Amino acid sequence: MDFDLPADDDPRRLAVRAWLAAHPEPTQHELAEAGYVVPHWPQPWGLDADPVHQIIIQQELQGVKVRRSGHRRELASNAIGIGWAAPTILLAGTEEQKQRFLPKIFNHEEIWCQLFSEPDAGSDLAALATRAERDGDEYVINGSKIWSSGAHGSDMGILIARTDPHAPKHRGISYFVCPMDSAGITMSPIVDMTTAHSFNQVFFDDVRLHERMRIGEEGDGWRLAKVTLANERVSLSSAGSMWGEGPSAEVLLDLVRHRGGETDPLRRDRLARLHIHAEVLRLNRLRTLSAKLQGRTPGSEASIQKLMADEHGQEVLELAKDLAGTSGMLEGSGPEGEVPPPMRHGATEINFPRGEASQFPAVDPVWHYGYLFSPAITLGGGTWAIQRNIIAEQALGLPREPNVEKGKTWAETRRPDQGK
Repeated sequence: MDFDLPADDDPRRLAVRAWLAAHPEPTQHELAEAGYVVPHWPQPWGLDADPVHQIIIQQELQGVKVRRSGHRRELASNAIGIGWAAPTILLAGTEEQKQRFLPKIFNHEEIWCQLFSEPDAGSDLAALATRAERDGDEYVINGSKIWSSGAHGSDMGILIARTDPHAPKHRGISYFVCPMDSAGITMSPIVDMTTAHSFNQVFFDDVRLHERMRIGEEGDGWRLAKVTLANERVSLSSAGSMWGEGPSAEVLLDLVRHRGGETDPLRRDRLARLHIHAEVLRLNRLRTLSAKLQGRTPGSEASIQKLMADEHGQEVLELAKDLAGTSGMLEGSGPEGEVPPPMRHGATEINFPRGEASQFPAVDPVWHYGYLFSPAITLGGGTWAIQRNIIAEQALGLPREPNVEKGKTWAETRRPDQGK
């Protein structure tokens, strides 16, 4: 792949800028109609954009602070709907399901969450115990899910549940769309150490879903879940810390340059390594995007990118706190120095808020919040240990760990006190 992106006067850039000039504050509906929400998708949803074209669109939209994932409510982005649910529905949904769900995802009329992880399954997602029992043309759902980001502000959820306990654990799972206002759903908030209510535990008590809400065939849920997770890992490994939502290494390095550089040799070495890691990730991200946007489901390269990006995100935030010195212990603190004027990173203008010179943040006041949140970066979307296992087996060809459950049904793997 050619890593040199087209020049500033490329016709594709000019076309996006002309559209933005005609739509200076585009609505989510206008973005969807223009094909800018999923430009790599086929028409009528997207523009059949090749990888470079999509990156151009993303750069130009970011340059004027337009978000393709939208924000209908303060706590709710539709990144899960657009990036994870929609590709799975496109792959395995019926035409009726595509027409029902996709327009409202792209128009941001319905916000989505993910209902995969469970309290007792740990990192072995296929050990999930939430049951979906057939009752005529409906399924009755019982169980619970945990770490459900934004579930309290969502309209719909992607849910995997066990429809056949007498099949091997990877084969008895089905994939559903679950309206979050369904009778029998309750939630318990999970407040993390940043004091944010981002996560929830969701309980299902005799929740009824019509068979029309099942995506794909019964028992095909594990395959579809892997499609969702592969897209999740690509999304979570985007540029910047905190899964792309926090300041990037480039922003931190520019702050250090603006204040006159760094004289401490150990910190200079850490800054140099930060730049190297950021550049390797940028190039590898383009390879991953190229595979994804050419229609290939991301495989081990998504795990490699996520593993590297997660550790890099922690590296950015830890170094930022160290550069802040003792004031780094204070809420809202950032690297020391004078507040710099606006700068440009490609098509993006970075405006630094005015405040106390010793505590200014970059882009958003997220240095302190990001540092507290950073331990979660290597857990969300598949832990660092799971990613290493995937890389070892799929990329390096190392043997799998012995599977003591091989040949057993899911019900046979349950302890007597766990029920069936």
